[in-house]
Amino acid sequence: MRYEIADIEGASLAPVNATGEVFFELGLMYASGRSVPTDLVSAHKWFNLAAMRGNCEATRLRREVAAEMSAAEIAAAQRAARAWLTTH
Repeated sequence: MRYEIADIEGASLAPVNATGEVFFELGLMYASGRSVPTDLVSAHKWFNLAAMRGNCEATRLRREVAAEMSAAEIAAAQRAARAWLTTH
């Protein structure tokens, strides 16, 4: 299954009712730099949200991404995920 994100700038505004798969795809985009600059903080955030929506693969990839991040970057990603949840 493939999701196209037509408006990359709007990708931070993923639908509130999006499935874990949608968040997982956003995480992959940011982790791999596909259509957006590589951003591990954003990738971790989206994988975290995907895992919360039941995507088991997101949990594994979140761990892999975290292994390449500093503690401060992980904390920033976690804050970003919480902020997304509180505003959506």
